[in-house]
Amino acid sequence: MESQRNLLLIGLLVVSFLLWQQWQTDKQPQPVATQAAQSGFVPEASQTAAATADVPNGQDSAQARSLIKVKSDLLELTIDPLGGDIVDAKLLAQAKTLDSEEPFTLLEQGPAHLYIAQSGLIGPNGPDADQAGRPLYQVSGDSFALADGSDELVVPMSYTNAQGDQFTKRFVLKRGSYAVQVEYQIQNQQASPLQVQFYGQLKQSTATPEGQQSGHMMASAYRGAAYSSDEQRYKKVTFDEMTEKNLAVTTPGGWVGMLQHYFVTAWAGQPEQKNEFYSRSINGHKEAIIGLKEPMVTVAANDKAVVGATLWVGPKLQDEMATVANHLDLTVDYGWLWFIAQPLFKLLKFLHSLVSNWGVAIILITLIVRGGMYPLTKAQYTSMAKMKLLQPKLTALRERFGDDRQKMSQAMMELYKEEKVNPLGGCFPILIQMPIFIALYWTLMESVELRHAPFALWITDLSVKDPYYVLPLLMGASMWFIQKMSPSTVTDPMQQKVMQLMPIVFTFMFLWFPAGLTLYWLVSNLVTITQQTLIYRQLEKKGLHTRKK
Repeated sequence: MESQRNLLLIGLLVVSFLLWQQWQTDKQPQPVATQAAQSGFVPEASQTAAATADVPNGQDSAQARSLIKVKSDLLELTIDPLGGDIVDAKLLAQAKTLDSEEPFTLLEQGPAHLYIAQSGLIGPNGPDADQAGRPLYQVSGDSFALADGSDELVVPMSYTNAQGDQFTKRFVLKRGSYAVQVEYQIQNQQASPLQVQFYGQLKQSTATPEGQQSGHMMASAYRGAAYSSDEQRYKKVTFDEMTEKNLAVTTPGGWVGMLQHYFVTAWAGQPEQKNEFYSRSINGHKEAIIGLKEPMVTVAANDKAVVGATLWVGPKLQDEMATVANHLDLTVDYGWLWFIAQPLFKLLKFLHSLVSNWGVAIILITLIVRGGMYPLTKAQYTSMAKMKLLQPKLTALRERFGDDRQKMSQAMMELYKEEKVNPLGGCFPILIQMPIFIALYWTLMESVELRHAPFALWITDLSVKDPYYVLPLLMGASMWFIQKMSPSTVTDPMQQKVMQLMPIVFTFMFLWFPAGLTLYWLVSNLVTITQQTLIYRQLEKKGLHTRKK
């Protein structure tokens, strides 16, 4: 019994340590960079022109232009006709804060924070490789909107170079989608071939902007870059790693992206061609770039060609992202227990489709999980009861063998075998519940569906802490009650004090946990109390007295 208590204590401490370690990893301050600042991306095919896909400093003010506003049912984009970059993106279906009428801004080009999606054509004949600067596109208007009854919005922007070659950059937005198709229609008007190469990149300030700092002690999420290749389904590239080494990966298809809590922006390359991924740390490491280059395209004399890629700019919606690019849904990062978290989320989503309340869905998934574990739970408490009955015999063995540990262990194993008792039988449900708890923690942390999702009464957002700390206090009280119900043979005063402190420690931890997770743990404890009561009554009928005196 004492060994079971020790294992329980170790298990709880392991859970605490893993969550605390993850929080420390995400929250630790970034080291001061010592490497010299690198310039923006310079294409190898145009070194002589000193071309850059990164907008040169000071160039913006050289040519007057009006920004282009593009609006679909889900997105409101602002496009700079100089280069055709997306310099602002608002998510119309996602509120900035709870009960706010202002939409969430994902991309922005402000004085305090920069986060933009750039794209262009480089190579020997690419307009973005011109030494004079990036192309200024001509647009028929400065405002475009998805018409009622229409499922698609196309925004064309045209540019003609000095040789008469025509480049039409098109943004295609579809109703109900956060995926934006960015493509170039190229018309070669010369008598010689024309060579261009498409690139798409994301440029962002490395400092965390105001409003994105987590309000929870434990609830931190990854912010940085990532990519997917044929060798790495999902690989993070932190801003610190960019200062140490530039990314250089060649892969069929794949994607590159910038991630933050609940949202992602990603360029997805064409799956049938080999793309080059790259990263840069620029401007004294204050800004980071990650991007992709598609293969060089040769347009024959007086011929046409189309190149481009897909840009996802929106919330982390797994089903929708999976249709845009392979493994883009893995940006919903469930950590090393993803194989448990993914089925849990699918079950949670199914339950929500039945009850239309995420809080109720969490309660139902708790009942299902704990109900499925009931046979193990019953075996646990039966084993604990039998272990308690064996305590007098174990005490006699200790007195008989004294300090002879080998003989003592041998005698104990024979006693367990004779009485058909497994000394570790009470630990299996705990070992199973630990990874489920951690997996559900990341499920509730990463699922944008729970952002601003109400439950009942004062719980108006399950993704943040209980504002009045009612759920954590109830959870702590239920944990204390379970401890009082459970039989114990611990005689060591230090162990007794540690066990008594566990409800207090966990209550303190849960003060900052998302309300959805605290709700799960509270309901789980209530189920445990109910199951314990039923099991103890059955055991008492068999003559096994387990309750504390």
